[in-house]
Amino acid sequence: MAKGILKTKEFKPNGLTKVVSLPKEKPSVRERFFSGVRDYRNIILGFLLVLVLTVVLSPETEPFYSYFFAKVNTLPEVYRSTAIWMTRIGIFFLSALLIYIFYLDIRRYKPSLAVDTNKLIAVGILLAGTVLIGKFTYYLLGSFADSVGIFGKSTIIYGIPIAAGAMLVTLLFDMHLAIVFSFIIALISGIWIVEERLFPIFAFVGSIVASFGVLRCRKRSSLLMAGVWVGVANLFTITCIDLYKGTLFSATGFFDLAFGFGNAIVIYMIVSGLLPLFETVFKITTDIRLLELLDLNQPVMRNLLVVAPGTYHHSIIVGNLSEAAAEAVGVNSLLARVSSYYHDIGKIKMPEYFIENQSDINKHDKLSPSMSSLIIASHVKEGVELAIENGLPEVVTDITRQHHGTSLMTYFYQKAKEQLDPSQVSLSEDDYRYHGPKPQTRVAAIVMLADAVEAASRVLTDPTPARITALVNKIVTNIFVDGQLNECELTLKDLHEIVKSFNKVLTGIFHHRIAYPSIGLSVYKKKEKYADRDHKQTAKVQGERPETEKDSQEDIDIRRISYW
Repeated sequence: MAKGILKTKEFKPNGLTKVVSLPKEKPSVRERFFSGVRDYRNIILGFLLVLVLTVVLSPETEPFYSYFFAKVNTLPEVYRSTAIWMTRIGIFFLSALLIYIFYLDIRRYKPSLAVDTNKLIAVGILLAGTVLIGKFTYYLLGSFADSVGIFGKSTIIYGIPIAAGAMLVTLLFDMHLAIVFSFIIALISGIWIVEERLFPIFAFVGSIVASFGVLRCRKRSSLLMAGVWVGVANLFTITCIDLYKGTLFSATGFFDLAFGFGNAIVIYMIVSGLLPLFETVFKITTDIRLLELLDLNQPVMRNLLVVAPGTYHHSIIVGNLSEAAAEAVGVNSLLARVSSYYHDIGKIKMPEYFIENQSDINKHDKLSPSMSSLIIASHVKEGVELAIENGLPEVVTDITRQHHGTSLMTYFYQKAKEQLDPSQVSLSEDDYRYHGPKPQTRVAAIVMLADAVEAASRVLTDPTPARITALVNKIVTNIFVDGQLNECELTLKDLHEIVKSFNKVLTGIFHHRIAYPSIGLSVYKKKEKYADRDHKQTAKVQGERPETEKDSQEDIDIRRISYW
């Protein structure tokens, strides 16, 4: 491909695909400037992290590194200062190398994290904090071992809660980052744990098991079970190490196993205490926080149920659709459900202007299409404001902002076109579109699709599986053709799986039932044919059908029973 040329695919109605070469846009001066600023900011953060690690691992942190000084003191006086400086420089460059490798992995596999200074700081604090807590624990346990005299420092090292950092990284970020974090922290531990050369293996195995233990952590009590699994993994690793050294069936082996399992309890205490702190300070949303928001007794959800019951039940169904679709494409289904619950909370401000909350009177009948479109579009802005007021996570607020994208309010646009005077200037679609932005993530796109599909499914008169499938295909295709999915990472394969999941859920919702013969019409109250003479005249003037021509209440109720 020639430099500066970008190849794209052009889809044609006949199914053929044409490859078109377009000139690649050069980044603007502003984009290059801020990209450079982010790079320099990351370099500064990395340098500060390396300095912290150098200080923590430095030989001067006596009594943490008494082993080193025992070696240095055997040297002549003239070489002691040089040896300390050489060690300090070696630690600096070793730390810099490991941190650089870690950063390269983040840029390659988590590019969004590489440009998020707030989260990079959190990762740096977790890395430095794990080493600092490890060295502090090493000092305390070393002092305890010296005072007791039963076991040595080669035993107490198994009580260092080195796996706590990886567990926190999994909870706050993801599994891939935790695996690389575990690798880096295991190598760093080999710099200052001199009593056991196999300790990096112990640290790495414990960290990996800690990461897998909280991979599907949906409640805070699950942290204890994850800690137990870390303890079991520690016992197995220590057993292998002591078998290798030939000390398993000795007093040293027993104490090694005891410290290894006790390590798990300390890890549970550290993670339980620090997790809420990191969630609050760095505004990171974990699955545990999302589960708390799933409680429908949250004040904003209670208010939505009372003020806008139609919107409330619509949101519940959208949550079911979104969760099923998210599981089908492998994204966070919990986030999809929670975001669906809160995506329309902006309708609390003016619920009577939305069709699902109306009974007989439609307030838009007395408004111009342009005014109606402004009111309808405002619920997105109102929802974002309510989300911020109620302390909802930023990721949920973003989906609330993006769930309509820049889609067209077709009903009011068509109504405006019908009312347009031919002598006037033609309408602009932009005046009847939501203000966006378009969905930026796959979860946001799924919520948009589920919202549109659920709303459209309400107009089906006879919701058979074939009609449901046709409707879902039409809605998803229209959203795709309108370009609302251009800024997220959904693929055509993902859309296919989403459509299948929507069809399955909607078919279950609109399932058919037989009309049971034992249900008689006598259980229903018959309506009077006419209430009074004024009602007759009103019906006649308004052109309504007489009650005898209308569907009886009994027929309506029986029809409802047959497909509920």
